[in-house]
Amino acid sequence: MTPDQVQALFARKDGSYLFARWGRPIVPVVFGVDDATLSVVKGAIEAVVTLAGHKMAETDPELGANLMVFFFRDWAELPAVPNLDRLIPDLGPLCDRLAAAGVNQYRALRFDAEGAIKAAFAFLRMDEALAAMPAETLALNEAAQVILLWGEGAFADVSPLGQAGGTVILRPEIAGVIRAGYDRVLPAVARDAAHAYRLAARA
Repeated sequence: MTPDQVQALFARKDGSYLFARWGRPIVPVVFGVDDATLSVVKGAIEAVVTLAGHKMAETDPELGANLMVFFFRDWAELPAVPNLDRLIPDLGPLCDRLAAAGVNQYRALRFDAEGAIKAAFAFLRMDEALAAMPAETLALNEAAQVILLWGEGAFADVSPLGQAGGTVILRPEIAGVIRAGYDRVLPAVARDAAHAYRLAARA
């Protein structure tokens, strides 16, 4: 990928550049699925974390679990989840807005004092479109979306996933950016667009 293409992946709406990766091991927990789907989701997360050269753990000392993935049928279900409103500010009004907009996915990230990712919340409302997708595809997409702080428009036109021999995979260029983003030589947080040149050189 060219530096300009990489820069676009981490561009904010105001045109500024902001890159962030996880600053701690990832501890996932999944709600609303059966055991078979649970193993698929956790397997996808583990695969992307391994690709990045990052780590997973059994527990997060601050939050217990720091990557929470919710599968549900209606946005109105979420405000009833115990203590979720303590993790997601203004949860009720947020769910009302998401329901009114008719969206089926939402993600929220939390950051530590340095700006690295410390928690992520992924919400999937299982409408007809999502229900028709294989669990492996949904899981890999979510894992890719939360492994870095992507720009709002990073995947607006093109999915991070692709096909290879009938199997859904991360697009090679996106996998390359993820690997490069976790290079220990590079900072966990970057606000200078010159960082995109360093990513592109490694990707």
